[in-house]
Amino acid sequence: MSDVLIHNVRLLSEGLDRPGDLLIRDGLIADFGPSLGCPDGAEQINGDGAILCPGLVDMRASLGEPGFEYRETIASAAQAAAAGGITTLACLPDTMPALDDPALIHMMRTKGEETGSLTILPYGAVTRGCRGEEMAELGLLTEAGAVAFTDGAKAIASARLMRVALSYARGFGARIVQHPEDPSLAGSGCATEGAQATRLGLPGIPAAAEAIMVARDIRLARLTGGAVHFAHVSTGEALDLIRQAKDAGLNVTCDTAPPYFDLNETAIGEFYTYQKLSPPLRQDADRRAVIAALADGTIDAIASDHQPRDTDDTRLPYAVAPPGGAGLATLLGVTLGQVHNGNLSMAQAIDLLTARPARLLGAEGGRIAKDAPADLCLFHPDRVWRVEAGKLPGKAQNTPFDGRPMEGKVIGTWKAGRRVFG
Repeated sequence: MSDVLIHNVRLLSEGLDRPGDLLIRDGLIADFGPSLGCPDGAEQINGDGAILCPGLVDMRASLGEPGFEYRETIASAAQAAAAGGITTLACLPDTMPALDDPALIHMMRTKGEETGSLTILPYGAVTRGCRGEEMAELGLLTEAGAVAFTDGAKAIASARLMRVALSYARGFGARIVQHPEDPSLAGSGCATEGAQATRLGLPGIPAAAEAIMVARDIRLARLTGGAVHFAHVSTGEALDLIRQAKDAGLNVTCDTAPPYFDLNETAIGEFYTYQKLSPPLRQDADRRAVIAALADGTIDAIASDHQPRDTDDTRLPYAVAPPGGAGLATLLGVTLGQVHNGNLSMAQAIDLLTARPARLLGAEGGRIAKDAPADLCLFHPDRVWRVEAGKLPGKAQNTPFDGRPMEGKVIGTWKAGRRVFG
């Protein structure tokens, strides 16, 4: 592999923000800084003033495979991820079969390597089959390479089981990742309880279902000393609880996803199933609270929350259609919207997509440093493109941002020094 010099770029990573060049050699970052000069025989790429940051680290995505390949495959997800600047991805275990066996953890890591463009970091299932009944062998799954434990889109409903899981995972420094929604309150609801759900005649889920589960698990984290991470947090009340827990020194972290800071419940419109998500879209006060929590550091990462659905899934009536939205190709573009409107700095946005999730996952990516893997994303922050369902890279097309113009486009992605997009 010949050397590659990417020059005339804005280098942006945690603690780094300056114009300059970056040299790739043997799959690693050999050097970076102003006016490096081009080694003999090196390929030169003119970045034309675009931003060069670490490859994005997506800490929550469903890949479909194994078991739901008709929705998405690892190969198609890798294609979409590369187009979105994502080079590392943590995949959920609620596949078929669930990732509750060490051999399956090994398989997912190997399949990620085989793509040549994406490192897959598998979550292990907290319970066998993600059924919420019997705890899986967390220790063996950790040895096999599981980065944390979750039952995916299912909440760990039993307080006793959650307590045991937190205590056990603490012994080997692992996190339990919770879908924060009390299932006894959520029931068969599909929209946030309130005037909008009532107008549409949809069964509601009280927003408090999220805060109640968060409050319970914070108390269990205090009791056990374990580490709990709350996924796709979407309400101001839950974020207030998480903020207080962090101030108290508890091992509590959280992420959110683009729909919860870019959309509100009015996006459901006339029962548009691309906007049926779990948790459901919230009232605008909650959306604004999520933005504030991104800005003040309460939220640790932004994840795509990619949940692929096929055409048959999305053509069902709203109340019975499975929730989920495709998010890999739009992760960066939607996040940059908060930069363009002044809610986040560019450095904050990139940290939430790279260095901070990498630390939570124990991943080696997410930074620009000498001898670090050359996993890189080159994007133009002002280039405009339009999201069109049916034309997105990858198999899944159920984007909640269909028809939206985005300001900020990936123009190059490198994995271990090899260009995989652009």
